Amino acid sequence: MTDMPTLLLTHTVSPARTDALRPKLESRLPESAVRSAATPEETREHLPEAEMLLVGRFHEEWFEYADELRLVQTLSAGVDFLPLSRIESEGVVLTNASGVHAEPIGEQVLAYMLQFERGLVETARNQRRGVWERVEGGELRGKTAGIIGVGAIGSRVAELCAAFGMAVVGTKRDTSDAPEAVDDLLPADEYHELLCRSDYVVLACPLTDETEGLLGIPEFRLLDSDAVLVNIARGEVVDQGALVRALQYGMIRGAALDVFEEEPLPPESVLWDLSNVVVTPHMAGSTPHKDERWIDIITTNYEALAADDLDAPVNRVR
Repeated sequence: MTDMPTLLLTHTVSPARTDALRPKLESRLPESAVRSAATPEETREHLPEAEMLLVGRFHEEWFEYADELRLVQTLSAGVDFLPLSRIESEGVVLTNASGVHAEPIGEQVLAYMLQFERGLVETARNQRRGVWERVEGGELRGKTAGIIGVGAIGSRVAELCAAFGMAVVGTKRDTSDAPEAVDDLLPADEYHELLCRSDYVVLACPLTDETEGLLGIPEFRLLDSDAVLVNIARGEVVDQGALVRALQYGMIRGAALDVFEEEPLPPESVLWDLSNVVVTPHMAGSTPHKDERWIDIITTNYEALAADDLDAPVNRVR
């Protein structure tokens, strides 16, 4: 390992994102440490010297060329799209962007809740129809938010819910580290209890073999008919067909969805037209502050690599 590892921004990072990040990285990292690739051919050309990759996507065949690779950094919190088994078997450290999106997603979750609680879903529909019809709003204070997946995003959601006077129940794989805003932290496999207790259920867990299809008809039957589902995790965490049936037959009150099994959501999907659904185009994590938060994580992890301390990277997934 050299004193100055090479960081490669692969072509799977969009050109606009590369143009924004590269100058900032060059101002904080050693001279000539940063490379960027605009095409698959350029990525392949730089792979043999790269010890750290910044990726939007990762192609498994890159391992044929990446002789020096030691760390892969994603720009997303989720890593389900990566060849995780191969990365692990190659002994490469994987880090994500957990926490970068926590604030905007937390605020959007609260916006969804307020839309339902204050009757804004109904009033927006009435406005489109040109109908003046009084709607009685409720209050979030005293309601229970159930958060499946109390990581960085789930923790911020918990803090905002608590600030509104809500009780917070959460699930987490490691219950030894409970965020202060969570009133009751349950093991991940006890999410059925959370469903029974929640007025609002927020999905903030990663997509894994264990969480794929986590919510189906049996789970929707556990929810109160006045409960609302908020999904800012991955579409595949929910059986979308079962969710449609639960919404159509009043098994639950409504759903706010930022993610879907297929994206973009097909025009023919009934989710567009259901009166008790709020649809947003996978934008809950959008924020003007992403770049600065990414730069902090990338820089910290590059410095750990340069110091040959692979126990030090932040947001280490494996």
